[in-house]
Amino acid sequence: MLEIKICDIKLKNPTMLAAGVMGSTASSLNWVYRSGAGAVVTKSFSSQPNKGYNNPTTVEVEGGIINAIGLSNPGVETFKKELKRLDPQVKVAASIYGVSPEEFAEVASQVEKKVNLLELNVSCPHAMGGCGAAIGQDAELTFEVVKAVKKSVSIPVITKLTPNVTDLIEIAISAVDAGSDALTLINSLGPGLKIDLETSRPVLSNQIGGMSGPAIKPIALRCVYEVFKAVEIPIIGVGGISNYQDVVEFLFAGASAVQVGTAIMHYGPEIFNEIAVGLEKFMIKKGFSQVDDMVGISHKI
Repeated sequence: MLEIKICDIKLKNPTMLAAGVMGSTASSLNWVYRSGAGAVVTKSFSSQPNKGYNNPTTVEVEGGIINAIGLSNPGVETFKKELKRLDPQVKVAASIYGVSPEEFAEVASQVEKKVNLLELNVSCPHAMGGCGAAIGQDAELTFEVVKAVKKSVSIPVITKLTPNVTDLIEIAISAVDAGSDALTLINSLGPGLKIDLETSRPVLSNQIGGMSGPAIKPIALRCVYEVFKAVEIPIIGVGGISNYQDVVEFLFAGASAVQVGTAIMHYGPEIFNEIAVGLEKFMIKKGFSQVDDMVGISHKI
């Protein structure tokens, strides 16, 4: 009942681990998958190691967290070793980033045989050195990145977009025109800021960071709803999802699958099984025989 296909990849249910949470090692990715996730997305990585920002890199605020990790990662060579240690049953998407279309394509080609999907992070609001949202806020550059990756690999490519743009639909269509097989909406919102009352200084070492958690869910939901009307490829919804009711809303808005991130910090990876159980009970109660029957219902009423 819960099985779906994203870009012809079969998942046991429509939930996925979002990039950036428990995605650095094979052991944590395996754990999340065993806890009920339909698929996992790695932490974003690049061709070379990146130290990222100094601590503190995250701070809790009302309605979620603000983080400025700076896309820290050990580089593609280390990640390739971790990917080899994954349980063969795990459905995995590699989240990759770079400073140019060429770097994206290089990293993609190095890992394509070790993963099921690629997720292009062109949308991080606290990236270092011209990565992240600096790319995803430019329709032409987004097109060039997606096009370069599509030319270099044969597995499905997902483009993760930022809400921090004037016209999200324009960026989404650029990704589609370049050959993106699916879209992930949205990356964290912001950047945001929190100030320590004792020191009178910003809490984060980078001062500002991306906002995630329940507070951004209405924005993420709106983005999915609007982009669904403009594209004909699958959308993966992410932003503030913490229970099966949230998942249902995203499905109704047009998402074919969802990702969970910040909620894991509060509820642990067991949240995936809880969501799956709740979603199945909801579907039985409402008479839905498959997840696809729920996708985009809000547009048909």
